[in-house]
Amino acid sequence: MNSLYRQRDVNIYKTWGLFIVFILVVIGIGFVFAQAFQSSIILYVAVGFSIIMNILGYWYSDKIVLSMAHAKEVSASQAPELYRIVENLAITAGLPTPKVYIINESQPNAFATGRNPKHAVVAVTTGLLDKLDRSELEGVIAHELAHIGNRDMLLSTAVVVLVGFLSILADMFMHSMWFGSFRDNDDNKAGVIFMVLAIVFSIIAPIVAMILQLAISRKREFLADATGALLTRYPEGLAGALEKISANSSPMRVVQNSTAHLWVADPFRGKKTPWFHKLFMTHPPVEERLKALRGMSI
Repeated sequence: MNSLYRQRDVNIYKTWGLFIVFILVVIGIGFVFAQAFQSSIILYVAVGFSIIMNILGYWYSDKIVLSMAHAKEVSASQAPELYRIVENLAITAGLPTPKVYIINESQPNAFATGRNPKHAVVAVTTGLLDKLDRSELEGVIAHELAHIGNRDMLLSTAVVVLVGFLSILADMFMHSMWFGSFRDNDDNKAGVIFMVLAIVFSIIAPIVAMILQLAISRKREFLADATGALLTRYPEGLAGALEKISANSSPMRVVQNSTAHLWVADPFRGKKTPWFHKLFMTHPPVEERLKALRGMSI
């Protein structure tokens, strides 16, 4: 358990470290693009936009995600059993009781979001409530509370912002590179070098960012599984839930590639999976998660 708490503290440092790295990476790429186009305005715009994206990601990420999922907040009187489970497990975990949301989707799934434990949210689909028994539902809720307790929700949001912004920056460059600034650099050796660097960065930066997202997301899922199992003292509850969830092929109408990593299990089921999602799946294979859960001794 102590090792899990140490990992939680590491996640806090990783989160703020990632925000710093994000700004430094944007400054570096913005500098290269500015030199390639011989315009310092590009650097100023890139840095300013990155700061705005960080602020929005920190303060409004939960509202954005909930809106994208069409989630509706419910009270204790509207969903008494679900609310009791969330409240009891939050007390056990030593966390403030998060707000509870329900998503009208037949696919069983759930996610947690929010910038910190005081502003956390747990959202579940109607399919999850219909298809899981109480111990399995407790396992899933404990998993989501583990994300809250491990302080890795903001880390995930930071990665999403990083990936999205670098993709936008690269796309803007690729659409602009054939205009005047590119031709002006033909007789400028340094300008040509920066142009080549800019082209290389515009290609590899989004890929590197997505690989970073993949590595972080898979680690956080294993950690949340272990922490959640320790919280309920019953790993089989979450294991059984993951088996039912993975076996269900109901499509999810609100799923998007940018938020797929937030869910307790990969939501791209029952519909054609985007090819880029297959290359960068953010969830570990269910078989590996089940093996880890059933190998725990509590």
